[in-house]
Amino acid sequence: MTLATHTLGSTGLKVTELCVGTSPLASMSRLYGYDVSDERAVATIEAVLDSPIRFIDTSNGYGEHGEAEKRIGLALAARGGLPADVVLATKVDPDPVTGDFSGKRVFASYEESLERLGVDRVPLLYLHDPERISFEEATAPDGAVEALVRLRDEGRVDYIGVAGGPVRLLAEYVETDVFDVLLSHNRYTLLDRSAASLFATAHERGIGVVNAAPFGGGMLAKGPDVQGKYGYGERDERIADAARAMAEACARHNVPLPAAALQFSLRAPFIDATVVGVSSPERVGQTLEYAALEIPEALWAELETMVPPTECWLN
Repeated sequence: MTLATHTLGSTGLKVTELCVGTSPLASMSRLYGYDVSDERAVATIEAVLDSPIRFIDTSNGYGEHGEAEKRIGLALAARGGLPADVVLATKVDPDPVTGDFSGKRVFASYEESLERLGVDRVPLLYLHDPERISFEEATAPDGAVEALVRLRDEGRVDYIGVAGGPVRLLAEYVETDVFDVLLSHNRYTLLDRSAASLFATAHERGIGVVNAAPFGGGMLAKGPDVQGKYGYGERDERIADAARAMAEACARHNVPLPAAALQFSLRAPFIDATVVGVSSPERVGQTLEYAALEIPEALWAELETMVPPTECWLN
């Protein structure tokens, strides 16, 4: 199959509508409830490289010792390097021991990532989960934002982004007019629409928009009776009730719930790419099948009647 490609905002970067997220490949069992071996992680990246997906997302902080980046690096080395048509993005993270997230740490984080990935540079570098420090600290002289801008100005990266969760905080970063790309997770799904206005505003301003975790941390992939958490935390029971109703509606139309969840993001006019975490080669193929499945318009109309109340949403 082929995937649609979009220009990532005003960057000029051409990316496929599907992006593979690699946090599950770091074997973070406390977060995901399972382990992933080196062999399985490398095989998963190889499956991605053999697929139509040409956009890979990772981070310095995926795994206690950067396991996700290391495993991507192993797969790339086996292929003789990063294919020219694949966009590889990573993120800078605080020092895992001290928690330092200064400008100095941003430079160190990026260098660590390059070494693990086995590449000389990446075209897109995000400030990751900025909610871990105050906005004032991040934007202060010699702070994290200034360091990212310097990396871009020096040509060490082509574009910079901000990637996190809280919508109000991300809106502050968008307002700086510094960032080329915005990524948010778990805030634009079948269940949670809280990032819709933020995404639309960023899109209108020419900022690339990347939506991550369209399955809400697993609830819309496995179902609420298997995965009771939404967005990696316990949530209002009304969210699980809505997910059950949506699953039943999908079943009536012979559509898997995760296919509808994925395509909800893919069909949004203000989203350039959707990040889906994968943990096995089989999941790569399954994700592509979900993206290609034909979904009747009647189901979309029905699902809209089941969205939980606004007060249930993350912020």
